[in-house]
Amino acid sequence: MFRIPITRDGYNKIRDELKRLKTVERKKVVNDIKEARSHGDLSENAEYDAAKQKQGLMEAKISDLESKMPKFEVIDISNVQGNGKVVFGATVEIENIDTLKRRKYKIVGPDESDISDGRISVMSPIARAMINKEVGDEVLVKAPDGEYEYEIISVEFL
Repeated sequence: MFRIPITRDGYNKIRDELKRLKTVERKKVVNDIKEARSHGDLSENAEYDAAKQKQGLMEAKISDLESKMPKFEVIDISNVQGNGKVVFGATVEIENIDTLKRRKYKIVGPDESDISDGRISVMSPIARAMINKEVGDEVLVKAPDGEYEYEIISVEFL
């Protein structure tokens, strides 16, 4: 079976989200549907249609998360040091060779990545280019919008 890497924190967040969807949100949507039904004719009831659509989206999310949970491989990053190399769980500061702009990213599993929070998927082009590199190494990232060169400034395990 294909395994999906994930940090302990990421796994806990997804597990908690699934529990919340099943115990809180599911009941809320059922109540919304019941309330909308009480308003009469369902063929012209926008509230009912919206509640049913919300229910469908939520059930799809629940199904997606339930199918992924057994595939997750929780990697305890508290034990990972990487010997100075970039590995899963590392927080890496890089500098664009051309613009000298610096960014810091934590390499995590695809289901917990959030670029706005500085977490990138281990499957992303930039993470794949950095894996097994060290401080001072330059990496070439082939992204959909072009190629970029970065220097690895620091590698930390927070």
